Amino acid sequence: MQPIIITGGPGAGKTTLLQALAQRGYLTYPEVSRALIREESARDDGILPWTDLPGFAALCLDRMSSQREQAACSTMPAFVDRAIGDICAYLKVGGLPVTANYLAAAKGYHSTVFFCAPEASIYVQDDERPHNFAEAQAIHRELVTTYQALGYAVAEVPWGTVEARANWVLARLRDGQIGE
Repeated sequence: MQPIIITGGPGAGKTTLLQALAQRGYLTYPEVSRALIREESARDDGILPWTDLPGFAALCLDRMSSQREQAACSTMPAFVDRAIGDICAYLKVGGLPVTANYLAAAKGYHSTVFFCAPEASIYVQDDERPHNFAEAQAIHRELVTTYQALGYAVAEVPWGTVEARANWVLARLRDGQIGE
């Protein structure tokens, strides 16, 4: 099955939503970029998005491609916390070109992408999330624009309790209210 993307700007409750879906028995894959930031920060010569965005994007592409392939082999729905389209958007935000290899790699996911908008009431900056809230909102807008340009439909997940958000996503999938 094609992996289902849950994305959006920083501080939107994506990871919490994925955890709720996992608790309901769904296959989920964690956010690659935050894991890579932790790993690379521990290295003296680590590649980080704020010092080497192209290098970091390449690391994300490799790991997200593997994640997509693993998820696609599943016989049950699999959700990913961000995907290759996010790399394209972050390159744009960084003023860098998005090359053909990223555009091609961004294909192969479920046709509808679930978006969670940044939420001021939960937003926290940290070592892995250096953006202020206004920047998080700008990143969110670029993510939506990028995924639409890649041919994906956008489903904005309404803000609410994590249970309500998980129910909303699953209802859209179950009721066929979104594409395949």
